[in-house]
Amino acid sequence: MSARTLLFATIALPSVALASPDHDQPHWSYSGEAGPAKWGELSEDFKTCKTGRMQSPVELGAADIEAKFAVRVNYKPGPLTVLNNGHTVQATFAPGSTLSSGISRYKLLQVHFHTPSEEVVYGMPYPMVAHFVHVDHAGNLAVLGVLFEEGAHNAELEKLVRAAPAKEKEAETIKGVTFDPAKLLPANLSVYRYEGSLTTPPCTEGVRWHVARQRVTASAAQIAALHAIMGDNARPVQPLYGRLLVAGAD
Repeated sequence: MSARTLLFATIALPSVALASPDHDQPHWSYSGEAGPAKWGELSEDFKTCKTGRMQSPVELGAADIEAKFAVRVNYKPGPLTVLNNGHTVQATFAPGSTLSSGISRYKLLQVHFHTPSEEVVYGMPYPMVAHFVHVDHAGNLAVLGVLFEEGAHNAELEKLVRAAPAKEKEAETIKGVTFDPAKLLPANLSVYRYEGSLTTPPCTEGVRWHVARQRVTASAAQIAALHAIMGDNARPVQPLYGRLLVAGAD
């Protein structure tokens, strides 16, 4: 997740920063000398990537407890606004869509993608994951992750695939296209839940994570099309360091 765009996209601040590539950050990438193993050394602002003990993503298979817990969403369709920030393809949303987690309520900001998935389940990654990013009235972040497996063509995802910029590009609203984020969700929103971080520099902690246990499908061609744009953009799994990982009961 792009930290600068997320942290400044609170209710009280203009959301224009959410739709802009991060030209003012030190260069980082998913491989080589600026790759994940080096993020914490690239900038003082990024040191949490190395020293933090509540980092994301994590291995999801071996949950500590199972409990009846599911998030509730009220996502609404709207114009498709899409960007390429140099690290991921992202769709941003107008106000009106929400997620509830326990007693907390969050507004949906954006969804972006990683190929392969950053999360793994019993050591197995999936070919793609969508991260729906939300913020509450105090600026706290919550993410809902949805894992994709190869299978049936996904009609709603196809709208984004067709509109996704092949190169880094500012946000553009696609004329005449309505996008419904709810159609990218599984029918069952039982989730894995834990406290974590942004998965890109500066790896800020204090993010409430939820990852749906039920997967959705996309065709091999759709996954390949997004991978061709983004490349391998998954941060490796991070240690739990004693954090509680809860698996929602089906």
